[in-house]
Amino acid sequence: MTNSIPEIRQADFLFVIGSNTSEAHPIIAMEMKRAVQRGARLAVADPRAIWMSQIADWHLQLKPGTDVWLLNALAHVILDEGLEAQEWIEANTEGFAAVRETVAGYTPEKAEEITGVPAETIRQVARAYATTEKAGIYYTLGITEHTTGTDNVYALSNLVLMTGHLGIRSAGMNPLRGQNNVQGANDAGATPVFYPGYQRAEDHQVRAKFAAGWGVEQSETPGLNLNQMMKAMGDGRLRGLYLMGEDIVISEPNVGRVEKAMNELDFVVVQDIFFNESCRFADVVLPAACFAEKEGVFTNSDRRVQRVRKAVEPPGEARADWHIILEVMKRAGLKQPDYRTPAEVYDEIAALTPKFAGISHQRIEREGGLQWPVESPEAPSTEYLHRGGVLRGKGLFQAVEFRPPFECEDAEYPLVLSTGRTLYHYNAATQTRRSEGLSGKQPECFVEVHRRDAGKLGIEDGQLVDVVSRRGRVRCRAMVSRQVRRGAIWMPFHFPEARTNYLTTDAGDAVTGTGEYKVCAARIEPVTGAVAEKVFPGAYAAAGGES
Repeated sequence: MTNSIPEIRQADFLFVIGSNTSEAHPIIAMEMKRAVQRGARLAVADPRAIWMSQIADWHLQLKPGTDVWLLNALAHVILDEGLEAQEWIEANTEGFAAVRETVAGYTPEKAEEITGVPAETIRQVARAYATTEKAGIYYTLGITEHTTGTDNVYALSNLVLMTGHLGIRSAGMNPLRGQNNVQGANDAGATPVFYPGYQRAEDHQVRAKFAAGWGVEQSETPGLNLNQMMKAMGDGRLRGLYLMGEDIVISEPNVGRVEKAMNELDFVVVQDIFFNESCRFADVVLPAACFAEKEGVFTNSDRRVQRVRKAVEPPGEARADWHIILEVMKRAGLKQPDYRTPAEVYDEIAALTPKFAGISHQRIEREGGLQWPVESPEAPSTEYLHRGGVLRGKGLFQAVEFRPPFECEDAEYPLVLSTGRTLYHYNAATQTRRSEGLSGKQPECFVEVHRRDAGKLGIEDGQLVDVVSRRGRVRCRAMVSRQVRRGAIWMPFHFPEARTNYLTTDAGDAVTGTGEYKVCAARIEPVTGAVAEKVFPGAYAAAGGES
């Protein structure tokens, strides 16, 4: 995030796209609601009628997979009506001419044909965004979980750059992270292309620095991203797997292929706080401590590094993750310092990472959470990025053309399936389904289907149905709804007994490898003789949608 969560309440325009914020990020949604109550205008772009769209000034209910068309059309209006920040663009950016040329063909009228969003709505939102100083963009997995996810992010970045909504309070471009501390995991180098602090692994000077700091020569060969790892398992290039806090047979796309590949592995380690579905494939299970049973730091979406303090001792043989990893390293013969506390581990990260050089457990104890970059012990926390100029020197425009999803609907599979999270369950539901209260609110999987589509198929609300794709078949209950568009269906992925990711395609974004969870072709078949029962939609009940 370029900006901070507390700044949201002072924004005058919020553009929320690909984010069911009130259910996936309810604390951030509270700040958005405060802004709206204060008078901010809200535009929500989402294929579903979600809770946030009920309080929005505009709901852009686009067809899944058409984000680039919508975003380029917004840029078209801004440029066509002369609403761009021309002086700011000339002083702070490069590559603008290519974007101007590209978006010239993305008229609102053509966008309406492709996306289903009315041309006049596109014009109104573009004008409001361009002419409001404190205007922020907020997005999450609905933007990135596509084969064109990187293109979607580029198109959003183009909007920020052409309006100059960067380096000022309550504006900017703000990805909302999908899981707690996923920001911290990336910050610490849990990617195949970066060392801690986003120092590029391809840079030989960076590799040399970490080789000296760690006392181990660093490979020039880039690692595999998650999507590449799953495919490498299937073709024999990857023979072992160490899973830590991730239940991939629930969360990965095309999970039937993943399960088959895991059976072929030579060695699997799972390190987690509970016995999960992936443990069925494990040779070794290492019991880990949960957040309340260990010391350390978590980093939230707005780059804020905060302390986590042990409240109780881990049960049984469970240990903190850092301690388990340290013991494995020792047994592997690696000569690492004998760390006594997580604070010492973080000190090593800070010593090798300029962005974190001024952060320590001790300083956080004194001052509270610190937002990186903090480049010295005297430097202040960075509330928002790019103040006084774009960090890379010039903001880079990236012209992107629309590309269709990997798999579109057809005669055999006439519906577009998207997946996501709900308010009551979290990711693979390793923790939340152990809560009687949460499971009582949402005990089973369901598929949202538009009432007209349900009528054509002879499906009643609450009836058992089979959702079928080219990869698998999943049985769940139908929830007849006006939240989804006609021709679209939506499912949560939290339920092992109705594993939604048997259906999804593992085609990934060319840059990040992120799977296309948000678009795949599917059909629904009613289960003969199935009895309709009450579906537990939870927070969905308040939402409306197209009729």
